[in-house]
Amino acid sequence: MNNEKLLQLAAIMMQPALSIILPCYNEEENIGHTVHSVLEWMQQKNIDGEIIVVNDGSTDDSATLLHKLEQEYENVRTVHHETNMGYGIAVRSGLDVATKDIIGFMDSDRQFRVEDFAKLLPHLEQYKFVTGRRTKRADSTLRNVFGKILGLTSWLLLGLWVRDVNCGMKVCKKDIWKSIRPEHSVEKLFNTEMFLNLKKHNIAWKQVSVPHYPRPAGTPTGASMKVILRMFAEYWSLKKAQLSKRH
Repeated sequence: MNNEKLLQLAAIMMQPALSIILPCYNEEENIGHTVHSVLEWMQQKNIDGEIIVVNDGSTDDSATLLHKLEQEYENVRTVHHETNMGYGIAVRSGLDVATKDIIGFMDSDRQFRVEDFAKLLPHLEQYKFVTGRRTKRADSTLRNVFGKILGLTSWLLLGLWVRDVNCGMKVCKKDIWKSIRPEHSVEKLFNTEMFLNLKKHNIAWKQVSVPHYPRPAGTPTGASMKVILRMFAEYWSLKKAQLSKRH
């Protein structure tokens, strides 16, 4: 048995108490499938788990679907934002109300598969924060280029270099959440700020390769003009926060 299989076996034997956050913005074609896949995985692995879906001001039928899921399953909870507040705020809202000892999040657009948490969870025995790294991004060329520009800009302006900083699959121990909780970023730099806080508090972290799959339905919003404008505002906010701490 190779090391990866041993680690996955250890994760199953640990039977962690796990909260999984699913941010949702206009994902009516994906969110039901994603929630059911997480429920099935938790049941198969005998995980004491909860699912917290954050409806970030969706204008489609996501809210109706989530209401039905919450009524049907006792370990499914929902948080609703009246208006779209951004990916980072959605993830943060879910993590803030999570109750389990291990908390994590995964994009709800079906580009990640919940069973791949088994690649991350075993490393929590040595690290308090574990992040995925997409082995091959199943995104458009534009989004891939945008991601590389984001990484380079974060290195030049903020002194932070993390490969695939925005990978939408991460887990951590709940006891570090208050220390790493982002305060300035609502969208593209949410993860960047989280890594800056890990660095600030000298919290060691681990990166693990995970698969990435094509989006089967719905429309991505990550490279929209609204998101890009938010990103520049967040860079300014983070840079200003860094400068103020030096004085």
